[in-house]
Amino acid sequence: AYERMCRYMARKTNSVVVSVGYRLAPKHPYPTQFEDCLTATVHFMRTAQDYGVDPARIIICGDSSGGTLTAAVAQAMGNRRDVPKLRAQILIYPFLQCMDFNLPSYQQNHGVPILLKERTVVLGLKYLNKDTSAVEAILKGSHVPEDLKPKYQKWVSPDYIPHEFKTRGYKPCTTHPFSKDVYTLIKPAFEPVFSPLLAEDSVIARLPEAFILTCEFDVLRDDGLLYKKRLEDHGIKVTWCHLQEGFHGTVFLAVMGGIAAFRS
Repeated sequence: AYERMCRYMARKTNSVVVSVGYRLAPKHPYPTQFEDCLTATVHFMRTAQDYGVDPARIIICGDSSGGTLTAAVAQAMGNRRDVPKLRAQILIYPFLQCMDFNLPSYQQNHGVPILLKERTVVLGLKYLNKDTSAVEAILKGSHVPEDLKPKYQKWVSPDYIPHEFKTRGYKPCTTHPFSKDVYTLIKPAFEPVFSPLLAEDSVIARLPEAFILTCEFDVLRDDGLLYKKRLEDHGIKVTWCHLQEGFHGTVFLAVMGGIAAFRS
């Protein structure tokens, strides 16, 4: 599905593009996907010159769940001394956190194709190979322990979303009782490999320059906005592109060409 997109990027940017064929869930359980991407990245960085690539100019990139993997790999590379530093990371409408599914973008775009609010949680649970019966409780926030909320709310909160992104309608949600069973089920989702936005400050501070693309009509819009803020708070340069009429999957569909026409 992505070969055409990769060829387009290679042609338009005069770059060598390496597409990682990581193994897929649920046949290969989480975090196999992250491990495959990290292994491939390290291998390519060590052998870059064999492909005519300057090791100091390597950028990693991904969209949607690929954006999650990109952010997680960038975080894992931050402390390594056995390979060159990454030049940059490109995150295209990434999924970055499992804590709050009632951020403004989740409320505003809950029914916008192709990534519906409920479907986001269902896909996350399937990725973790977990029972999807807990979807409603997770959407209500019952999966977050009270003692962890103050920590995560330093990074994931509607308070950090600029006002202009709330004008299409946003209502603060009432809290629901915590469920230990649901938390136990979804606990791996709080790991930074699954939710890179929940990484410690010491990890964020070592990240390379970033390009982040967000779309107005996308449930994941605010994940990108919040990650942008975290990076900038640590002095990391961020180039931000916001597609005012964009939706989840815009870039993929645009490169496919001829299937649909849309301004963004």
